[in-house]
Amino acid sequence: MTDASRPTTEITLLGRHYVIACPPDEQDKLERAARYLERAMSGIHAQNTLLGSERVAIMAALNITHELLEALDAQRASERSLDALSARLERALDDTPQR
Repeated sequence: MTDASRPTTEITLLGRHYVIACPPDEQDKLERAARYLERAMSGIHAQNTLLGSERVAIMAALNITHELLEALDAQRASERSLDALSARLERALDDTPQR
């Protein structure tokens, strides 16, 4: 497949349009990610309109990465808690007299 025949999707960030190569089955996810990034960038830009778009994008990327890492930490903590509860349940079942 040549570059000219590659499926693409257009996204807009801070009023600038970008054409991104994207398989058709991933288009909805790309558009969702672009909307999320646009909201993050717009929020930063609204707080300081003097920042250039590159700096706004970097700050948004750092904020989104922080959110992701916090969510991953919470998920890992939940998994550890679930593992502990599962082990506790297994011990309780093992201690239960068989009928």
